[in-house]
Amino acid sequence: MRSSRLLTLSLTIFVFLLTGCDDSTSEGDEEEETPRNEENEENTEPRERPAGASEYSTEEHELWVSEVAGPFEHPWSVAFLPDGRKLVTERPGRLRLVENGELAEISGLPELHAANQGGLLDVSLHPDYDDNGWIYLTYSKPEPGGQQTATAVARAQLEESSLTDLEEIFVQDRYSGPGRHYGSRIVWLDDGTFLVSVGDRGQQPPRAQDTSDHAGSVLRLHDDGSVPDDNPFVDDDEVLDEIYTYGNRNIQGMARDPETDIVWASDHGPRGGDIFYSVEAANNYGWPIFTYGMDYQTGEPMDVTETQDPDELPEVTAPFHRFEPSHPPSGLVIVRGGHFDNWQGNALAGGLRTQEIRRLVLNEDGVLQEEAILSGDLGRIRDVRQAPDGAIYVLPDKSDAMLHRVEAAE
Repeated sequence: MRSSRLLTLSLTIFVFLLTGCDDSTSEGDEEEETPRNEENEENTEPRERPAGASEYSTEEHELWVSEVAGPFEHPWSVAFLPDGRKLVTERPGRLRLVENGELAEISGLPELHAANQGGLLDVSLHPDYDDNGWIYLTYSKPEPGGQQTATAVARAQLEESSLTDLEEIFVQDRYSGPGRHYGSRIVWLDDGTFLVSVGDRGQQPPRAQDTSDHAGSVLRLHDDGSVPDDNPFVDDDEVLDEIYTYGNRNIQGMARDPETDIVWASDHGPRGGDIFYSVEAANNYGWPIFTYGMDYQTGEPMDVTETQDPDELPEVTAPFHRFEPSHPPSGLVIVRGGHFDNWQGNALAGGLRTQEIRRLVLNEDGVLQEEAILSGDLGRIRDVRQAPDGAIYVLPDKSDAMLHRVEAAE
């Protein structure tokens, strides 16, 4: 019995010496593990469903969709101020400030002509808004003393409920009959310049192949509207200095992926010609000499279309993806961050006639998967944006539209 107790004591001492007798080591390990456990518990803790939110199922996420503010009359775009307030443009010619669900109208807008597709369009904040306070607007500008319009860009400061220091920094070089194909999406690049789309204006499609005309192009400008010295055609006398790409029909969805810096665009085509592609300097995207679309009246290829195979035209950049079935696009975002773990790097492209958002799963070779979400639930989709907190905001295009917030429920 005595020898057994001695053996047990010896083994206990041996194990104690083997594992170490410094209490601080053990406590240190626990201190390192505790924050990780707390962090994991915080990340997996269920979030509270917003009051009044509807539930929607998608292939990768359960969604909560809630109304944030409204109603708006044919809203076109939303931007997020650093303090949590939002700016929403209404195509008839109003800029709304949203604060705690309440709407206020902002005065001091530039002169514009609102008809059909024209009016007050995009709104975007300068990347250094905290320092300089510049807000950018696109709109259809009326011709002085005439009836025609042009796509224009202005910037201004916001003071309480008014715009101040308004500057018109770009006007399209040629006025056209009002009402169609203004383009007008703004995207900021990491060098402080911005891209803005200009539609082909809908009456003379070959203008998009005329590089002495801004119609049917994407332009690149400094924040004051001047032309960057490294624009792709600044040394070419046959191309306007502002032009970055051409052969674009009517880009109403354009977004930069903050992780890859690729700028993506969703472009309207006629009758089945809606396409999706990356916007790269000096590219010609083919409209109208190349299009998958058909003439609205005859259902046949358009007279000005040379081919429906972009590989037959060496000067044309083939689209990355063709929307099938047709998806007249407006509003685009590349999802990064937020709670959409299974949507990271996916594109969300709003659709007008289809009244849905198409989720595109991208890789370097093409679109791996296309899913329709919120089909018919919100109406015609005009804008899709991701807020700084990671939530997705959606604006339908109708006379009594509400601003919607979309969150992943998981």
